[in-house]
Parts: sequence; C-alpha cells; structure tokens
Amino acid sequence: MRSSLVEMLHPAAELAPVEWRVAPNLVPYDEAVATMAARAGAIADGRAPELVWLIEHPPLYTAGTSAKPEELIEARFPVHVTGRGGQFTYHGPGQRIAYVMLDLKRRGPDVRRFVATLEEWIIRTLAAFGVEGGRREERIGVWVPRPDRGAGHEDKIAAIGIRVQRWVTLHGIAINVAPELAHFSGIVPCGVADALYGVSSVADLGVRATMTEVDAVLRREFEGLFGRTASN
Repeated sequence: MRSSLVEMLHPAAELAPVEWRVAPNLVPYDEAVATMAARAGAIADGRAPELVWLIEHPPLYTAGTSAKPEELIEARFPVHVTGRGGQFTYHGPGQRIAYVMLDLKRRGPDVRRFVATLEEWIIRTLAAFGVEGGRREERIGVWVPRPDRGAGHEDKIAAIGIRVQRWVTLHGIAINVAPELAHFSGIVPCGVADALYGVSSVADLGVRATMTEVDAVLRREFEGLFGRTASN
C-alpha cells in the first residue's frame, strides 16, 4: 500500500535547507514551467538549492502525459500540454499549487515513496484544519468522504502530478483551498468520470482558511517530512 511507502525523506544532515518561495501574484503557466525547468537543471548540476515554490495560476487546464482528448469537455480556458504525469486538471485562483524541486539522487531514488510522501504532506496539512483527507489505492490524489451527497460519494480535494528529470522532481501538488469549483466542469478531472466522485475544496467543506494560513501549515508539515526550509 502507498501508505506503507511513507518512509519520510529525511535529508542527510549535510544537505542545505530547501528554499521556500511564495509568489505574490498569479504566475502564467508557461513562465512557471520554464522557471521550474531551469531550476531543476541547476539543482541537478549542484548550482542551486532545492526549492518549494508556492503559486497560484490564472484559470487554465493542463493535460498530463496520460490525458485523453475526450476528457476535455469544453476548453473554457487555455489548455496547456505538460510533461507531468496524470490526465487533465484545472488550475486557478484559490488553489494552492506547490511546485516541488527536490534531488532524489541525494534523498533516495524512489519515486513511489516520493509520491506517497507528497500525499502524506497534503493529508497532514488538511488535518490541521479539521479536514479528513485520505489516499485511495485505485485513485491518485487526496479524497474526502461526502456522505451528505449520497452513500459512497467522495470528492477530490487535492491533486498530485510530477515529473522526474535527472532525479530532480518537477511539478508537485495542488490543494483546492477556495477555487471556483464550476471551472472543473470543462474537463473530466484526472480522468475520473464516475458519478460517485466529484471535486471539493476546503471552503466547500465549510472550513474558513486563508491562503496564508494554509501556507504556514504546508511549511510546517513539509519540514516534518522532508527537512529544513529557508526563505530567500
């Protein structure tokens, strides 16, 4: 099970702290991808420290390497083909994206363990706000039960999509804090079309949480799983 893979990726003591950066404004997708690629190359070459970059995008859809054309229902926003794993997803204001650039060559070259630890990071962050998120063996991401919507109904509250290049990770996680959920209707989110499964957010669950509050918890829980951080 993925949960058993969460052997925390504690870095060796001699590793430098992970740089922690928060973008103050919406970041265009192409700009973010170019920045990630350049930074990942610098990390692989030993020219820059690892980085966690917290951002929000303007409304857009991304198509991962497993995306199917029929899962794009209506291109209501720009569609970006991307190299991360997964299918279609939506990004937009109110969604906290964490692009995670870590060197797995130094931390341990185990991609499955890395993904499981990302899941654990999300679950612990949500728990701090009283939201019970969980992993599902057959569905990637983090899910919340919605008995108010019928027996067996669950909503996805966070997505995971990564790429690994020269053992440095790119892309990362997206947590729905308070995005416009109607924007997801233009796609089949992450390829899950079953009527039992929908999309939710922290706000949709009735929890008040600012992005700044979520960021603070993300940083705290990241350090417990991955190691020290430092702001630039």
